[in-house]
Formats: sequence, C-alpha cells, structure tokens
Amino acid sequence: MSEPSHRLYVEAYREPAANEPAWLSRLRQQALARFETSGFPSPRDEEWRYTNVAPIERKLFTAATGPADVAAAAALIESCRIADAWSLVFVDGLFAPELSERNGLPAGVTLESLASLLETDGDGLEDWLGHIGNPDNHGFLDFNTAFFTDGAVLRVDEGVVLEKPVQLFFVSTRSEGRATLRNLIRIGRNAEARVVETHVGAAETGYLGAVVNQIEIGDNGGLNHYKLQLDGGRAYHFGGSYARVARDGRFGHHLLSLGGLLVRNETHARLARAAQTEMNGLFLSENRQHVDNHVRVDHDEPHGSSRVTYRGILKDRSRGVFQGRIVVHADAQKTDAEMNNRNLLLSDDAEIDTKPQLEIHADDVKCAHGVTIGRLDPDSVFYLESRGIDAAAAREMLTFAFAVEIVERMRPGPFHELLRGMLLARFPNAK
Repeated sequence: MSEPSHRLYVEAYREPAANEPAWLSRLRQQALARFETSGFPSPRDEEWRYTNVAPIERKLFTAATGPADVAAAAALIESCRIADAWSLVFVDGLFAPELSERNGLPAGVTLESLASLLETDGDGLEDWLGHIGNPDNHGFLDFNTAFFTDGAVLRVDEGVVLEKPVQLFFVSTRSEGRATLRNLIRIGRNAEARVVETHVGAAETGYLGAVVNQIEIGDNGGLNHYKLQLDGGRAYHFGGSYARVARDGRFGHHLLSLGGLLVRNETHARLARAAQTEMNGLFLSENRQHVDNHVRVDHDEPHGSSRVTYRGILKDRSRGVFQGRIVVHADAQKTDAEMNNRNLLLSDDAEIDTKPQLEIHADDVKCAHGVTIGRLDPDSVFYLESRGIDAAAAREMLTFAFAVEIVERMRPGPFHELLRGMLLARFPNAK
C-alpha cells in the first residue's frame, strides 16, 4: 500500500527560514505534529461526512520556488479584475508586486504581503496569526499553518472607512502545484472595508489551493467579504474564512463558486453582543464537480442576528453539499437567526446533500431554518413557451432568475456587476 501523502508532506517539511520569528516556528511545528497524527479530514469526521478528499491525499502537490509566471497570471485575472480597487496578487503562492496596485491607500491602512511583514515586523503579528480558535479545527487548518508561504495582511485602523474595495487574487498556473496562503484581516473600531477574494487558475491544470482567512472586526466595525471562486476544472480548492465580530460589528460574506473539481468553501463567524452577520452563497456545478459549502455561526452574546442564505444549481453528474449550523450559546438571549438553503437539480444524475442545523442553548430567541430541493417548474417552462420562447431558452431564463436572487442581495457596486455579468455569460438566453 502506498504511503498517504500527508506523511510525505511531513517528511518533506523544511526547517523554518532563518529569519522567521521563533514564535512562528513553534506554531508551525505544533501544527505539523497534529497534521502528522490526524492527516487530512475524512468522511469518518461528521463535518466531512459528504466530502472525501482521498483524491488529494493520493497526490503530492509542491510549492513554487519562483519565479512566478506573471504573464500567464495577468491573462487569467484580466476578466475578473475590478477597475477601481486596490489589489494584491499572489501567483502560485508567491507575491507578485508587479501585478498589484496599492497607490493612494489612505493613512491608517496597511496592505502588505504577510511574508514581507514577517521579515520586518514579525513580532507584531504574534497575537494575531494562528489563533483561529474554532471548536472543530481539522487537518486542512494545520496543513495551512505548517506550510503557508505567504498571504495578505489588511489592517484598517480605528475610524477609517475604505471608499474603494481591496481585491486579493490567488492565481494558479503550475500543474501539480500547491498554493498555501494565510490572510490576516483586521478591521478596527468604527472602521469599514470591502474585500474581494478571487481564485483563478489554468483551465486544464491540476493544482491544490489551500487559503485561510483570519478576520477580526472591532466594535461597530464592518467588513463585506466577497469570494469569487473560479478555479480550473481539475483544481482542488480548500478555502476557509474564520471571523470574530466584536460588539455591534457587522460581517457580510458573499460567495460565488463556479470552478474546481473538488471544492470546500468553509465560513465561520463568532458574534459578540449585538453583532450581525449576513452570509449569501451560490454555487453552480457541472460534469463531475464536487462542491461542499460549510457554514457555522456562533452567537456568543445577546442581541445578535444572523442571516444565512445559500443556493445551489447542479447538473450533469455533479454533487453538492451544504452543511450549516447556527449555535446559540446560553448567554445569547434575544438572538435572531435564520438559515435557508435551496437547491435546483437540472439532471437526473446530479445529487445534493444538505444539512441545516440549529443548536440552541438559550430560551428567549427567534430562530428558523429551511431547505428545499427541486427541479424547474414545468408549468413555468410551459408558460414561457406559450409566449414564443423555445424550451431551452425558457429553462435558462428560469435558472438565471433562481441564481440572480443571491447576487441581488449584495450591495450595488463593481463586484455586483461583475457577478451579474458572469451569470449572464452562463445563461446567455436570459438577457
């Protein structure tokens, strides 16, 4: 029997760089020890019951050592770059300053590569990096901590409101390549920002992307986080966002997942007193894609609110997963929480597993959840056909209408327009 690749990763682990802070070296070694013991998650873990990452474990993806293929990356991001935005671009896990745009950042804002900051101000990150603190940490998080090569750091100081969004690009160009990155986002008290996280890769190139976001939002701060996942058709993607929202803070998370072969989108939020979160997600899968969306909201304190709305559209022999859990802890009285998941199957062979859950330990709360799985309404298709629209176009129009409701929940602006355009490209007869 061949050796599981997680042990090969452990054997290939290199000693930390000489200039790496001692605290980070310890953090990596601790994560590596856990990863050596547990490996990648498996369907034996309840939270991974519907997603088998064995195809990842049969491969050994390697990190790039440079130089990055900047020309290939530039071509890949051209169609999804927001014109009026600051940006950081990472190609195969390496920072590409020549493709990034940081001119004109206001005072009180730091936008930098993590590797650069670790060289110049590593100790300043000790109280931040690595403290993910979720109850169901798993092998991908330890894998990321042990092997991350770089990432983005966005720090918005107290009272600063960023007028333009920040777009973070993660571009993959190498076959059997690995991009392991850790992003740190900290929004200060009364500060606000928008971040657009964009993943793209070469269409027929197999690679692994494992990107983790640590997000902290201060009192009355706000962050709208948009994730656009457009990986190539042979790509493996793990993306996790873990947010802590302080009193009266606001965290918006908006996902459009269109690419990849095996995908796991994971979003967690912990809410303090009167904090709010709104999470909207949409995925479209085809061929033999497997797309797993995993959401968890923890209401730790009173008067918080959460709205989780996810939709899936599946065709061919693709498979989708939605696992959502809202946990209302004992002190979180007056919580207002809703979770909704709707799915549209466009073929007999498509499959969805959905599992929304409420876990309530307080008695004065308002919580609800719902789920639907269905097909296009034949009466609606017939209605459009009776008005001269052919059957194929009628189905596209109805599918587009189902999908675009998620996009319409997002704040008007360049990202909203970008997503709407991408959906119209998928359903041209809906125009």
